[in-house]
Amino acid sequence: MIKTGYAAWVDEFEAAKARRAALGDPDWRSGAQLPPELVRSIQKFQVGEDGDGSALLAKADRAGDPVYAAAARLFVAEEQNHARMLALLLAAAGAVVLDGHWSDAAFVRVRRLLGLRVELLVLMVAEVVALTYYRALRDGATDPSAREVAGRILADEQRHVPFHCLRLHEGLARLPRPARRAVTAGWRGLVGCAGLLVAVDHGAALRTLGTRRRSFVAEVFRSSAPMASAMADGPAHAPAAVPVAV
Repeated sequence: MIKTGYAAWVDEFEAAKARRAALGDPDWRSGAQLPPELVRSIQKFQVGEDGDGSALLAKADRAGDPVYAAAARLFVAEEQNHARMLALLLAAAGAVVLDGHWSDAAFVRVRRLLGLRVELLVLMVAEVVALTYYRALRDGATDPSAREVAGRILADEQRHVPFHCLRLHEGLARLPRPARRAVTAGWRGLVGCAGLLVAVDHGAALRTLGTRRRSFVAEVFRSSAPMASAMADGPAHAPAAVPVAV
């Protein structure tokens, strides 16, 4: 029997978990050669991936759909695995992880202000930026381990987008169409601002990866358009895979 809705997402997350277990970790024995500016950049993204997701999961539980809550727990587990792989990549390069960073702290505070919809909308801002960043890291890094880790994370993030878009569409569905459009337009404005902040903060790393700041910001904003349509108009408009070309 073909499952639909969040039951299908539970199966998808479980299948991805099984694939990761079969694949195992990258081979860290040869270490990693990362320039200082890339180390600093990855350290900041590692902080953003880390966390127990307790606030999100508590809101998912209160939403009253145990199947969605189960899928959300599997999503959080994937994000924690991203943090773990990035920490191992940094260790392979002889670098440490950061205890925290202002940008992550700001995102977390905003996410926790209101309910599940606000939490997911702010989370999706970070997801959109991450898609472009990990694509640039995968394609621009010279170190094989960095490329492999970025590619694995990118594949996960591309699957996360339609998962969150589905829930956000359900959360926005009660609003009139003009109100939904206004919310998603405002969300795209936040995406553009976040892309600009990351481009400035990570400019040296982006140059090392062969990506111009202006191109990075433009791609972040461009890639948010189909996601906004999916939130406002439903899963039929969600991208099956998010094309992110820098």
